[in-house]
Amino acid sequence: MSVATLTPEAINYVCTTVRARSAIELDVSKSYLIEARLAPVAKDNGFDSINDLIQALRGQRQLKLESQLVEAMTTNETSFFRDQHPFETLRKTLFSEIKTRNAASKSLNIWSAACSTGQEIYSIAMHLREHFADLASWKVQLVGTDLSDDVLKRAAEARFSQIEVNRGLPASMLVKHFQRNGLHWELKPEVRNMARFMKLNLIERWPPLPVMDIVFLRNVLIYFCPETKRAILEKVRRVMAPNAVLFLGAAETTMGLDAGFERVQSDNSVYYRLK
Repeated sequence: MSVATLTPEAINYVCTTVRARSAIELDVSKSYLIEARLAPVAKDNGFDSINDLIQALRGQRQLKLESQLVEAMTTNETSFFRDQHPFETLRKTLFSEIKTRNAASKSLNIWSAACSTGQEIYSIAMHLREHFADLASWKVQLVGTDLSDDVLKRAAEARFSQIEVNRGLPASMLVKHFQRNGLHWELKPEVRNMARFMKLNLIERWPPLPVMDIVFLRNVLIYFCPETKRAILEKVRRVMAPNAVLFLGAAETTMGLDAGFERVQSDNSVYYRLK
């Protein structure tokens, strides 16, 4: 396949399309990143170059191909027990609070937004099994959502490479909760079946969601403009139970965006609770 440099018109089309479909703001100066991510899309669809791919999209709108372009440009960086501190806060404080608060309903709902290939929601599932086995009799809903069909498919399969399980997953949990299958590690059914996955684009109409006790929306807002951040946070509030908590990435905050949250410092972790 030709590796001709993208034209300014092609770069502008990619940035405009990604912004319209996902609200993600791409850095137009990083054309090399656009080329690297779109090269496989062009090749898989039989185009000689990325410019040819974009020319075809500009000539006649093709929703499936357009979706592939947008998904290729989204960041799917994730790992097991990423940053550790939020999971420690779950174990030390929040799960116990929810057990008391929801004792009558015996329900617990947790949402991993922009879940990518599932490591975050599966980390929560393993955490529950390790430290709160008494919740086995509860109705626990662990929901992972993403806008990418490809990563959702991988998340549902719960099959990970050696490199992926080496990133953040304690060896004891690997032995206990996974089984080897060829070159990959597969989560055992009792963990895999705790989570369900669905497609959700944060800037479009959302499918029905349970009322959430905990929301993980980490390292997502950084890609959006302030107006989009406000709109997303407002929608997140609507699906949160009273006293529910929201985890954001270390570089993210609700401050100056949504007055409906208050910041809580818990040891080395920060989360946001509904006021």
